Amino acid sequence: MSRTYPRIAALKTAAQFEAHVASLGIPLPFEPEVEAAPASPLAQASDTTAGRAGNRFSILPMEGWDGTPDGRPTDLTRRRWRRFGESGAKLIWGGEAFAVRHDGRANPNQLCLGPTSEADLVQLRQYLLEGHRAAGLGTDDLVIGLQLTHSGRYSRPDQDKKPKPLAAYAHPVLDRRVSPGGPVPLLSDDDLDDLSARLVQAAVLAQRAGFTFVDVKHCHGYLGHELLSARSREGRFGGDFAGRTRLLRQTVEGIRRDAPGLAIGVRLSAFDTTPFSKGEGDVGVPDASQADYAYAFGRWDGTDAAPDLSEARAFLSLLAELGIDLVCLTAGSPYYNPHIQRPATFPPSDGYQPPEDPLKGVARQIAATAALKADFPQLRVVGSAYSYLQDWLPNVAQAVVRSGGADFIGLGRMVLSYPDLPIDVLRGQPLKRKAICRTFSDCTTGPRNGLVSGCFPLDPFYTAHPDHARLKAVKAGA
Repeated sequence: MSRTYPRIAALKTAAQFEAHVASLGIPLPFEPEVEAAPASPLAQASDTTAGRAGNRFSILPMEGWDGTPDGRPTDLTRRRWRRFGESGAKLIWGGEAFAVRHDGRANPNQLCLGPTSEADLVQLRQYLLEGHRAAGLGTDDLVIGLQLTHSGRYSRPDQDKKPKPLAAYAHPVLDRRVSPGGPVPLLSDDDLDDLSARLVQAAVLAQRAGFTFVDVKHCHGYLGHELLSARSREGRFGGDFAGRTRLLRQTVEGIRRDAPGLAIGVRLSAFDTTPFSKGEGDVGVPDASQADYAYAFGRWDGTDAAPDLSEARAFLSLLAELGIDLVCLTAGSPYYNPHIQRPATFPPSDGYQPPEDPLKGVARQIAATAALKADFPQLRVVGSAYSYLQDWLPNVAQAVVRSGGADFIGLGRMVLSYPDLPIDVLRGQPLKRKAICRTFSDCTTGPRNGLVSGCFPLDPFYTAHPDHARLKAVKAGA
């Protein structure tokens, strides 16, 4: 049978929300009253190697499906970046997942390194700045970075929209999913040397375009993340911890050489677990034993126990040694265990019903982030998984920052429907309830079916977009 959980929108009072959290037996920081600037913890500035960020809200990088076939932005891309600026958040973590090789694009309309990239990045950054100024905000304390990525086994780069995976190592479960007809091609050490060079090239262009940091992505099952669990891989980029982190270390060395002064950040999946798939009643079930799963970087065994963060601690120690202080923490992958990565009530078309109350997934990420922040106080840590909190996001965010559980509150899906949530919170305005993301997952279902990125249920612009009717047809067919 399918499972249902109390919807956050139905928890109308702080007492009701706190009672529900208590019934789940999970630790979740919460403050019943949200303060406005300047007293609010969320309004305080924070210094980073990339510059001083004027408040504690961060926009998380998202993967756009609305670029051109050759990897350039369109008006839809530019609109999204302007809205990132209008949000009022002072740390823009990537804005967009920017592929550094064509074969590493997660979709055929993802932004990608090419001959016009520098000019395109200048323009996107300008749109973001204009949006920030239009919201009545200064830009001297606005920190803007660009996320650099290769999608690895989740590459789908061409207009035929067919999966064309490239993996770090053979995986007994995931290989069957992305390539049912045969083995997944493995990237050679020479391929990874070339990828490192492309990451450095993209970082140089980002610096020229005015970005003050780049994110060398290590999360969500994409190539950088997969390399961290490549214990069975032979050669220079696998095996022991030094081999599995070689891509990062080599890339950091190149960036420091060719783009001196450019800060570096890393978005990391701090823990992972076995892939899940639909079971009885469409509820997610693990495809292997979570207790014995050997392919995770930071294994969570599926119990009430905390994830094993020893590998994440080793990685963060390496970042500290490399002089990297910007870290954005997340978990798992949207492709094979989305309920631990981006908790939601409604799954996307290729997903499954959550096997736990999504608040448990939120609390797990917040607790893991707080534990790592406590161990590495010198790092500037961005937390993830906040959108599912919906109406109560500001209350939890304020408590987390006040208690030192994270330095910044990362917002992803929420800014597609409600980009100005940070400004409303900081100015003490009531939340616009009709704009709050309810985790319908249409922003994932649409792109997974070749449609553009956006919030179709709540953003009037996308409600009127032709792809909204196409999305309805896809969901009706499903």
